[in-house]
Amino acid sequence: MPRKYFRRFMPNVDKVREVKGLSMFGDTLFHPALWHLNRRSAAGGVAVGLFCGLIPGPLQMLAAAIVCIFLRVNVPLALVTTLYTNPITIVPLYLIAYEIGGLTLGARGLAKPPALPDWQWTNMLGSMEAMSRWMMSLGTPLALGLLLLASMLAGLGYLTVRGIWSVYLRRAWQARRRSRLLNSSE
Repeated sequence: MPRKYFRRFMPNVDKVREVKGLSMFGDTLFHPALWHLNRRSAAGGVAVGLFCGLIPGPLQMLAAAIVCIFLRVNVPLALVTTLYTNPITIVPLYLIAYEIGGLTLGARGLAKPPALPDWQWTNMLGSMEAMSRWMMSLGTPLALGLLLLASMLAGLGYLTVRGIWSVYLRRAWQARRRSRLLNSSE
């Protein structure tokens, strides 16, 4: 089930190979291990996506792809998983990371974070610049908190996928065993 489920949404590697902009990577991006679905590659891809999803700015997917190449885990799953961060979820995640960083640093009475800048859809560049300044003003607690939160999410995602995959396999094996026993008793 997990393999069949994920494969429904996975792009065909041959179709991706036809994208001209990706030809600069040569065969590196199309190594079979980066597109194969098994417990290890799927769990690793989800973990990489969850970790890289907290990278600020538009570098999340690029970082996820690079890490996947080095770790030889599933690229498409990692890229899709980075999408858990978006303009709606990023601010709460960063505030949680700030709190985690503050707790880890032992900052008693950690200063309340500065007010969020107003997001103006008509001035996207200015809003992104204001958001960057806001993130920089959070400093060390945010940086440490992001690293810790990303690590926790990646570990939890990895263990969850591995666990779900293992439970499914055990149930499938038990169903096959029962089927064999029923067929042999007839």
